[in-house]
Amino acid sequence: MQRIAVYPGTFDPITNGHTDLVSRAARVFPKVIIGIAESPHKKPLFSLEERISQAQNQMAHLSNVQVVGFSNLLVEFVQQIGASVIVRGLRAVSDFEYEFQLASMNRHLAPNVETLFLTPDEDYSFISSSLVKEIARLDGDVSEFVCAEVEQAMSRRFAELG
Repeated sequence: MQRIAVYPGTFDPITNGHTDLVSRAARVFPKVIIGIAESPHKKPLFSLEERISQAQNQMAHLSNVQVVGFSNLLVEFVQQIGASVIVRGLRAVSDFEYEFQLASMNRHLAPNVETLFLTPDEDYSFISSSLVKEIARLDGDVSEFVCAEVEQAMSRRFAELG
């Protein structure tokens, strides 16, 4: 197995917190793959293709980062691409219990895949995609939480949805 890390999520939308964590992982690993889960059960605001494009644009400055969509089990995806580490973000103590349970299940399903937890810069520790979407839906200013491209895309999408 290569030293490839996977940073998984739905990235609906990709936030500055995500960018911060990917940048941190990209300093530690020779290759980081942002694994964007299809997740139709979460009813994402953007299609998988739109989320992949947004992430690619946001991460274009990082030469060792690649963006890939997936629709199977995370550990299966990790093994398919030859990665050995799943990178997860911990924003607050409240995230720990769920993330610990998830890491334990993933280790049970794929003992050769490790989970590494990273914490975001404190400027991003309160940001979540769902909060950003709610603020944008109600016409609030999300410019400090997402890049301009994503902010504009959210504005257009909420205008379309009425």
